[in-house]
Amino acid sequence: MLNPSSQHTPPQVALTPTLPTRAGVGLKPEHFQEILATQPDIGFFEVHAENYMVAGGPFHHYLSRIHERYALSVHGVCLSIGADAPLDIEHLNALQRLLDKHQPQSFSEHLAWSTHGATFLNDLLPVPYNTATLQRVCDHIDQVQAHLQRRMLLENPATYVEFAASTWDEAAFISEVVRRTGCGLLLDVNNVYVSSVNHQRDAQAVIRALPLAQVGEIHLAGFAEQVDGNNDRLLIDSHGSPVAQAMWDLYAYTLTLTGPVATLLERDNDIPTWPVLLAEATLAEGYLHPATVGQPPLAEQQALHEVAA
Repeated sequence: MLNPSSQHTPPQVALTPTLPTRAGVGLKPEHFQEILATQPDIGFFEVHAENYMVAGGPFHHYLSRIHERYALSVHGVCLSIGADAPLDIEHLNALQRLLDKHQPQSFSEHLAWSTHGATFLNDLLPVPYNTATLQRVCDHIDQVQAHLQRRMLLENPATYVEFAASTWDEAAFISEVVRRTGCGLLLDVNNVYVSSVNHQRDAQAVIRALPLAQVGEIHLAGFAEQVDGNNDRLLIDSHGSPVAQAMWDLYAYTLTLTGPVATLLERDNDIPTWPVLLAEATLAEGYLHPATVGQPPLAEQQALHEVAA
């Protein structure tokens, strides 16, 4: 087991503004013009950093106009924080230019790796939870936060396999990373549910074991379902379908522990029309603020679920 008393002093970085405690959605190019035309009542938008790592062009034009009215979260997918190799400084510099240009309220990345030598793998791959990985991940997060001069949020992964070399469970490992580096947690409730089903764990117990006081954002998403070689359920983090009722239930439970937290509805595949995404965000608002916003009546909730589907 790793030594929780190990000394590790993270670099001092300035705290950045926080996202509003509302629901947001991923910003997709097919919705740019409709969002600007209708100016919907929504909390924030999130973009993948790597889609905006160019000097100019229409993506930056629309993002700047939308960010004039709405809060912004930038979510990285390619830093490869868990890789057994140094971080890519060119990529880190490009990320810094992007964040300096748009000044988002939040920046996050994944507890995963995507690189091996000069090869980039188009996936977010898991890491073993042991001493070597802990030191590497903490060093990389320290480097990122010092380079960007901002606190980052680290997202818990969706996993399908586990390593025999792991000496800590995932929640304890993430808690130690957060404690040592001072980073925050992007709590992906969908990832907790997917991993818990795949590894036959209690999802609520996993949620309780995470460093909930450091949660700066929550992600919700849909998943795909298959069966593995033993004919057991195998959930895939697909981001290609509406949020399932089991996910809404786990989200509601999570909020009883965290209180209201900025919540993103992720949809990266089979992108629906803008009204469908907005309806799903409206559902999340009802869970976030049932006392002030008011949970929709049951009939209205059912109608919103049908629209989101």
